[in-house]
This record gives sequence, structure tokens and C-alpha cells, in this order.
Amino acid sequence: MPKPLKLPAPPLPAALQEPPPRPGDAKKPGPIESAKEAGITVVDWVDERTSLSGAARWMMFRKVPKGTNWFYTLGSATMFAFLNQAVTGVFLAMYYRPDPSGGAYESIRYVTNDVFLGQFVRGMHKWGSSVMVILVFLHMGRTFFFGAYKYPRELNWVIGVVLLILTMTMSFTGYLLPFDQRAYWATIVGVNINGTGPLIGPYLSDFLRGGSEFGATTLSRFYAIHMLLVPGLLAALIGAHLYLVAKLGTTAPPWQKSEARSELRESEV
Repeated sequence: MPKPLKLPAPPLPAALQEPPPRPGDAKKPGPIESAKEAGITVVDWVDERTSLSGAARWMMFRKVPKGTNWFYTLGSATMFAFLNQAVTGVFLAMYYRPDPSGGAYESIRYVTNDVFLGQFVRGMHKWGSSVMVILVFLHMGRTFFFGAYKYPRELNWVIGVVLLILTMTMSFTGYLLPFDQRAYWATIVGVNINGTGPLIGPYLSDFLRGGSEFGATTLSRFYAIHMLLVPGLLAALIGAHLYLVAKLGTTAPPWQKSEARSELRESEV
């Protein structure tokens, strides 16, 4: 069978033809280059009115002491664990109902069994809380053994201790939210332990329970503390913590300090 004959396209009128480029004119940018230019223009427009680039350079470009290693990434890992908890917690809150008469447990069961990727998101939130607690303790241990709590970083150490307490509080309040038998009785034990504290112990237990006994108010109070109060305090203190880290810098490892002292003694001799 003979191949079909392909006829050339008819020429366009001169008025519709694109004029040839003039000598010295730059090549016309494509769609990708135009999109990049548009993004740069938007960023420049925002930066001109907010001067955020200066703050970003101040935060990111700073001197790092000699001997910095992977131990110094524990703080960043803890912050990203908190971001994971915040993002997954928002998605879980879209389905959760703080109803002690069965709504809380049924909403968790619905997320786990019926919602698309619900079991995955809940697993990230559940195991992410344990990972965050472990990372906080490791970060605090690194700070202590490296001597990073000394002058002039005492305030940052105090903020870190408060962040540790808030992390434990968030884990404790989140444990009750499924409102199954294990969560219910474990929370009763935890609240009773808090009640044995001196002076403020009984008042703290009444505050957590929302009264003298467990009930609907208790679950709502734990949910509000877990979703609103503690994450807000954590975000504010993490911001202050990062500001002080950027302002004061990080300390060199102790073995680097000992080597510097020995070299100084040798030079004096």
C-alpha cells in the first residue's frame, strides 16, 4: 500500500508571522524560565517589605566550632519530631471526638480502620511521640556532658528543661485520648501520682480531672491541653531556644577544648 502524500503546511500571512529577532536581542525565555522569574519576583517583593533575608542569613550563616559532629544534630531532630507531631495531630483532630461515652474510642477506631492512610498517620503520631521523648533526653544529655549549659548559655538550658517537661506533659495528656481501658486506668494512676506531690499536688490533680472524679470534663481538659496549650508553649519556647542558639552559638566538644588548653600550655613553655 503506498504511503500517503504529506503536503507542506500553507504559509502564514506576513501579519501573523513572528518577526525575526534583532541582532543583540536575548533569546525569548521559555515557560520554565518565566515561572522561575515569577517566583524570584514574588520572593523579592516579599523580602523588600519584610527584610526576612537578613534574618535568614543571621540564622543560617554563622560560625561553627571545630569538631562539630552528628551529636549536634539531636536538637534539629527533636524539632522535626515536633513538626511531625504537629502535622499528624492536625489530621487526627479532623476526625477525633472528645466524647467519653464511646465517641472518642469510635473515632480512633474509624481513623485506624476506615480512613485512607489513617493507620499510617496515627502510627506516625503514636510512635513519633516516643521518638520525640527519646530525642529530647539524648539532646539534654549531650548538652550536659558537653558542658553547653554553662555561661553564657544558662537561660537556654533552663528553656530546654521546660521544653522537656512540656514534652512529657504532651505525652501524658495524649495517652488518655483513645479513652480505652488501658488509657483510662493508666491516666488515673498518673493523676494520683501527681496528687501526692507537696503543696500543689492535690490542686494539680483536681485541675487535670476537672473536678473530683474522672468524666467528660477530664477528657475535654486533656484534649485542650494536648492540642492547644502545650503545643503553643512548645512552639514559642522552641523559637526562643533557636534564637539563643543562633545568638550565642554552639560550644566546641570537650576534647577540642582540652587539646586547645594543652597547645596553649606548650606554647607558653
